[in-house]
Amino acid sequence: MSQQQEPEKIQSVSEIPGSPGDSTTATTSKHRFSFNRMELAGAFGDLGTMLPIVIGMILLNGLSPTTVFFTFGAFYLISGFYYGLPIPVQPLKAVGAIAIAYPAVVTESVIGATGILFGGLLLGLSLTGMVDRVAQLFSQAVVRGIQLTLGLIFLRKGFELIIHKDVFVSGGGGALTGPVINLIIGVIVFAIVLRLLNNKRYPAALAALALGVGLGFVLGGFSAQGLSLGPTAVHIITPSLGDFWTALVMLVLPQIPLTIGNACVGTSNTCSTLFSGNPMLMKTKAGKFAFTMGMINFPAGFFGAVPMCHGTGGLAAHYRFGARTGGAPIMLGLFFIVMALVLGEFGFALLAAIPQSVLGVLLVFAGLELCPLMRSLETNEEYFVALLIAGIALVVPNMAWAFVTGIIVDWAIRKFDIKI
Repeated sequence: MSQQQEPEKIQSVSEIPGSPGDSTTATTSKHRFSFNRMELAGAFGDLGTMLPIVIGMILLNGLSPTTVFFTFGAFYLISGFYYGLPIPVQPLKAVGAIAIAYPAVVTESVIGATGILFGGLLLGLSLTGMVDRVAQLFSQAVVRGIQLTLGLIFLRKGFELIIHKDVFVSGGGGALTGPVINLIIGVIVFAIVLRLLNNKRYPAALAALALGVGLGFVLGGFSAQGLSLGPTAVHIITPSLGDFWTALVMLVLPQIPLTIGNACVGTSNTCSTLFSGNPMLMKTKAGKFAFTMGMINFPAGFFGAVPMCHGTGGLAAHYRFGARTGGAPIMLGLFFIVMALVLGEFGFALLAAIPQSVLGVLLVFAGLELCPLMRSLETNEEYFVALLIAGIALVVPNMAWAFVTGIIVDWAIRKFDIKI
């Protein structure tokens, strides 16, 4: 292979033009779509964020695996083809957490109503231009605070999964289970990922997932799961007025501020940081992200799909493990569609059998990609706002309070020229 044919070097955030530790090497790909091992590895880099929530909602809230994975696959395909960058697709964090915590109240029809309401609201905000106007409230300090918050939450959640008492999300397993086994697996996988982090021949994320699936077989992760092939049952959801009210109060209202701050504004800012100079950045605007989220969630809600979004953390995870183009989401989208229509319960069992500590390691490295973005801030006042947001978000149950507080404090500092 000639020097000109070698794939581009995988870089960390510290090597990105316009970011801390700026170097002269550009990170933008020469192609809109690339399909290689690094793109494939990067595609699977965000499973640590996605799988615990999705598997929990399928098991506890009674969702159809085929519906869930088909809609994720379709959204990944749309994102990959439209944006031409590794734009992530994730379950809504607040919705997922509340749904798993209250499965008796948050039923399949309530989740369907959530998707319909959430999708309709985002379409309205996007088409009226409201999202772009709201985005102006998020200064550089506020956005970096959101990114730092998510990075720290990823780190905390990742380590929680590594020392969790259950080896698998489903709780099943054989004789070798418990926090010690999880910790041992986590340490081994962490060392492997660290060693292979920039390896193009053996991508780190693929190696971690392959080891995770192998350990799932050895430790009995498949014992409690169905192994039949073919799609699972899919049906139309007809939510009642009560379902819509429950969805609005319990799920949609807590989620909207997080979505605008993270999935719209935060993802747009992170794209500009990670892919400086890429011509596809003209599409990665807050209003565009709101539109694509609304476009998929509104119809998906009628089938009881998990409500979905983009997100800063997912973008960092895809990027950290090698994704640079729209090829990564396209490959992952095809994978999920095959899982939904061909593998069915077996495909779900395959993912559910990956030990939680493996997913935790992926989360840890995604968090480590987000936290250093803070270094682009310049003044004590900007650091104050960003750290204030992160501090509040780590102790309050709803991160929206932290974002709103940060916006108000940031405005006051600039309005009254406060020095810190």
